[in-house]
Amino acid sequence: MNIKSLLLGSAAALIAVSGARAADAVVVAEPEPAEYVKICDVYGAGYFYIPGTETCLRIGGYLRYDMGVGDSGSLDGANNVADHMDGDRHDTYYKNMRFTLRTYTGQETELGTLKTFTETRFQFGNSSGDYSGDGTGWQAGNKATTLNFAWIQLGGLRVGKDETVYDQFIGYAGNVIQDTLIPYGVKDTNLISYYFDAGSGFTGVVSLEEGTGVNTIDSYVPHVVGGLKYKADWGAITGVVAYDSNYEEVSGKVRLDVTVTKELSLFVMGGYGTNDNINDFGTGRTQYKPWGGNWAIWGGGTYKFNDKTSFNAQVSYDDWKNLGVAANVAYTIVPGYTITAEVDYLNAGKFDDVDFNNWTKADKKSSVGGIVRFQRNF
Repeated sequence: MNIKSLLLGSAAALIAVSGARAADAVVVAEPEPAEYVKICDVYGAGYFYIPGTETCLRIGGYLRYDMGVGDSGSLDGANNVADHMDGDRHDTYYKNMRFTLRTYTGQETELGTLKTFTETRFQFGNSSGDYSGDGTGWQAGNKATTLNFAWIQLGGLRVGKDETVYDQFIGYAGNVIQDTLIPYGVKDTNLISYYFDAGSGFTGVVSLEEGTGVNTIDSYVPHVVGGLKYKADWGAITGVVAYDSNYEEVSGKVRLDVTVTKELSLFVMGGYGTNDNINDFGTGRTQYKPWGGNWAIWGGGTYKFNDKTSFNAQVSYDDWKNLGVAANVAYTIVPGYTITAEVDYLNAGKFDDVDFNNWTKADKKSSVGGIVRFQRNF
């Protein structure tokens, strides 16, 4: 009887242990909750929260293909007067492909909004002759990767690489491709700038800048730029002034934008700069006064025929009697994809004909060119 009870008890214990082990074998750990990307609409369309952070990120850019003919201007908005002066490099057919990648971030902090912006450009292009100097021919030009923007901004304080405040605060010379037939400013620079909102439509900026290329500062004294803008429903009035520390020269621009109707907008911009201390090969051009002589003027506008089609035009003229005219029609085939056809005219002196003491006596040459641009923004 005792042996039977012992055997029965042992069997029951084995069954219990086996059942427990069987139960343990089928236990599955609870899955971690999935963390989906969340939309961030605080800073506009296209932003999303970086998972696990409070930082909003947007990725964008564009693909652009340009085809040009004629001898007026360049494909990337460079100093077209300089191109013309160097001997008509663009005199047949040329093209350029560009991929631009942009990143934007934003985050709210106790000291204000923390923002960053970067833009990197990858290019593959050509020129109309063998200007490479190494015999590689017309396919050798403009294969470059450049970091065009990289800045950090907390509140109103921005540091990094940006376009000079002298250009971007006042605006560019119209919605034409070649808005620099008569150049109005310079582009990239390292800077420290501060933007402020005074209320009632007034905003302003102060910037300490390093300069670009041969115009980079040659001492510890930076170039100084300041700007003030008043914006209303009818348009805006903007002014900028710059001190070039290399030459100790002062330049400025004033601009008026007018919204005539919902279809028509117009602008006029004038620039003036001193050139008392300029000795840059007699060209009379500085970091912030790249036009000829003391003054220059730009004017033009945009007329929207409908949501897809617009006409853009610009006329520019400077103290050295250089004249530029640009006009185009831009058509948006589908949202994000636009084709623009433009014609450009330039009448300017050639560098090898110039009288450094009186540029206006230099022989002027007229040139005409055209560009077709295909651009996909995303």
